[in-house]
Amino acid sequence: MNRKWLVAALLSGALPFPAFAQDTRPVDEAIAGDAGETIVVTAARTILPPNALPLTIDVIDKDTLDQQIAISGSVTDAVATLSPSFSPTRQKLSGAGETLRGRSPLYAINGIPQSTPLRDGSRDGFTIDGFFVDRVELIFGSNALQGIGGTGGIVNQVTVGAPADEGVSGRALLQASADNDFSDEGMGGKVAGLVQYKAGRFDASVGAAWERRGVFFDGEGRPVGINLTQGETQDSETLSLFGRFGYAVTDTMRLDLIASRFELEGDGDYAAVAGNKLGGVPTSARPGTPPGVPATNRTESLALSLTDSDLGGGNFVSQIFWNRSRDTFGGEPNPIATFQDAAIAPVGTLFDQSQNRSRKYGGKLSYERAVPGLEALTLIAGFDALWDTTEQRLIATDRVWVPPTDFRSLAPFGQANLKLAGGLVRLAGGVRYENVKITIDDYTTLASAGRTFVSGGSPTFDDVLLNGGVIFEPIPGIRAYASYAEGYTVPDVGRITRAVRTPGIDIDSFLDISPIVSNNRELGVEVKRGPLDASATYFWSSSKKGQLLIARPDGIFDVQRQRVEIEGLEINLAVKMPIDGLTLSAGYAHIVGQFDDDEDGVVETDLDGANISPDRLNLAAAYASGPFSARVQTQFYLARTFRGPNRDARNDFEGYNLTDAIVRYQTSLGGVSLAVQNLFDKQYISYASDTQRPTDNFFNFAGRGRSFTLGWDYRF
Repeated sequence: MNRKWLVAALLSGALPFPAFAQDTRPVDEAIAGDAGETIVVTAARTILPPNALPLTIDVIDKDTLDQQIAISGSVTDAVATLSPSFSPTRQKLSGAGETLRGRSPLYAINGIPQSTPLRDGSRDGFTIDGFFVDRVELIFGSNALQGIGGTGGIVNQVTVGAPADEGVSGRALLQASADNDFSDEGMGGKVAGLVQYKAGRFDASVGAAWERRGVFFDGEGRPVGINLTQGETQDSETLSLFGRFGYAVTDTMRLDLIASRFELEGDGDYAAVAGNKLGGVPTSARPGTPPGVPATNRTESLALSLTDSDLGGGNFVSQIFWNRSRDTFGGEPNPIATFQDAAIAPVGTLFDQSQNRSRKYGGKLSYERAVPGLEALTLIAGFDALWDTTEQRLIATDRVWVPPTDFRSLAPFGQANLKLAGGLVRLAGGVRYENVKITIDDYTTLASAGRTFVSGGSPTFDDVLLNGGVIFEPIPGIRAYASYAEGYTVPDVGRITRAVRTPGIDIDSFLDISPIVSNNRELGVEVKRGPLDASATYFWSSSKKGQLLIARPDGIFDVQRQRVEIEGLEINLAVKMPIDGLTLSAGYAHIVGQFDDDEDGVVETDLDGANISPDRLNLAAAYASGPFSARVQTQFYLARTFRGPNRDARNDFEGYNLTDAIVRYQTSLGGVSLAVQNLFDKQYISYASDTQRPTDNFFNFAGRGRSFTLGWDYRF
């Protein structure tokens, strides 16, 4: 196979990448060696391998991803389980408060942003079925490599590649899941298939995945509480469609069209039952019909890419994309106070529910090559453009809660990477110029906000975002690095605009809409040699006008803009043992975050569970030999006390630990697997519920108890 075509195919996502962690060769050898071992992380916007970049990067390969999805059911849960600095998931459709290094990550599919920061519905972790994802690339810490949203890092899901062999191929998956008591209500199942075809220069991949999830039960056999407003993954149905069509224009140039549609819809068969936070009784559920339309998440996406790995001696990557999402939020057991309007119905009787509507399109362009005559210097030049329109409407009465908000970003950027002393030292750095414009027309808030008239406007934001670092690699596979990178996002503009209660506000001078610029400084050491794969990273970041989510008594979150500082330590270790096929691993993260509560310029109050993850220790043992493989993993979420003048002791975290396991056996007729989540049937209150809203008895959600997933997968 032509090596240059392979690099282009890798960059476009046409072929899966091997995991980088096993490569211990110097950079030049890694690029110049066997093409099948080329190591590229597309989210980093370069063909240089990770050891040439001053970044903390991880890649969850296909086998590991499938293993974790069999246990927990989603890509988001897989990432959260394997990454110690990621918050424990809420096990809900909403990922509100789930952070990476204490800040929100940017979710992307093949580099296409899935997040909607203008009115963050927190559904961006559920936009494609994991069956169609070949790997997940994680870049940790604030950065602007993919533009807006990467303040905590980047979670890039790379979809299945084009078939390598002529003719028809594919794979299929059947799964059945059950709760600990194998009750009818807890039963679920999944059917998925992908058919691929290649003839000469043309290839096509078409697939579908359907999943039915039953009710979740906690460790005491009680139905897990239903979050009617934010939405559930339990008691739901999901349909995910995927298509990829490619054409090799030349030996080095490739054209790809990728389309996907994902819809998760709650069945609406259960009503919420209040728990008792003070008494330690979890929120639960009972058969019933909640009011309104069940919570739903729907995302549709199209992307067209053209790549050429030998354009003028360099690598060219281009992409245009379109993405549309609709997030429908359910209704509460009682009419939501914020939606009441005496002009429509008596206060306390009006039922309504909201829906986020977002549409984005844009393009990405980059060109990379070594400088002629100075091959040790690699330069990248590129340009990104993004347009996003988002609004939030009340669908029962067709009222506008969040006015239509237009976001436009134009961003040229450049990167440089210089190898010195034969690769002993590398210097890397870059600059990105962001020109952002937010446009909101005149609007009037809801009656609950005083029907306040707000003058529209078009505030702009211009900034130069910098990144740079140095890498020292005295021995192949052993390196140390130091880096600095800036990232940015906009605050949840929707939460801010819908909450305006002060007359005379003008959007052009409303400072709370100014973007959040965060930085990430880190020092890292990595050892990837022989049986050892280890890393340690210390990081710290700050933002002068960060974003905090503050819950009101009615459960609606508002945004506060205050100085935020976060620091932490991450340690990961994996060792291949003398027993052939056995690997032991451990991961630890300690994160501390504070904000300036009294606005005196000094941070003094701890970030709460809605804004930062707990400290965590991960332990795992994995075994693979011949057709048999197995893994046992435990996550210890450590107790935490939140300190500060306005902290509520009832929000302190008690901590808990969970253990999962999976075994798999490959036969001539496919692979058979059995996964168990929460192996010891631990009863616990989720981190999000334990650390927030201490008087809300409808927000005391227990985590899922022991559950089983039996699967069969087949490739042809």
